[in-house]
Amino acid sequence: MCKFLKRWLRFGYKEEKEEIDIMKKFLIVGLGNIGEKYADTRHNIGFKILDHLVKTEEIPFETLKLGDLTTLKIKGRTLILLKPSTFMNLSGKAIKYWLEKEKIPLENLLVITDDLNLPFGSLRLKTKGSDGGHNGLKDIQDKLQTTKYNRFRFGISDIFSKGRQVDFVLGEWSDDENLKLDERLKMASDLIKSFALAGVNNTMNQFNGK
Repeated sequence: MCKFLKRWLRFGYKEEKEEIDIMKKFLIVGLGNIGEKYADTRHNIGFKILDHLVKTEEIPFETLKLGDLTTLKIKGRTLILLKPSTFMNLSGKAIKYWLEKEKIPLENLLVITDDLNLPFGSLRLKTKGSDGGHNGLKDIQDKLQTTKYNRFRFGISDIFSKGRQVDFVLGEWSDDENLKLDERLKMASDLIKSFALAGVNNTMNQFNGK
């Protein structure tokens, strides 16, 4: 066996395998604010979706640097789920840290957030875009120095009186919304799994507008 082939078998194959493994690793980030008083608020839908995603798996979150994390394995894919502990408006710091620590490519990042411009429960996945006035997304854009990252927006509607936006966003779900929330959370969980298994374009085609 030639020296080049031996060297490739020792080093090249290992590097190639590591590259393949990295492409199968994803960072799924639910945005929210820590603390009991925020737990059931509309602004914390990112946390709520991740909690629903792992509920049937009985996988606990562990408090680590800059957030609570857990790992979900799905058909050869590794999903690292992150609920930042930096509060919503400083989410970028936690995301940047865990992307770099886990060596996850930017295209395998998915950020889950609430959206006032979408009807309640609507799902919209995009590969880029502005922060839309959302302070959490604004900080992520600042820390990552790009607007080109995948974001999954969950509609919370805009049925609030003039000047009451903050109260609405930081308010708890209405009784009617709570009745419909479980079905919407399941759909959101299916979207995340599809993102990891089928890719962002197929997932957008299947779930956007539902």
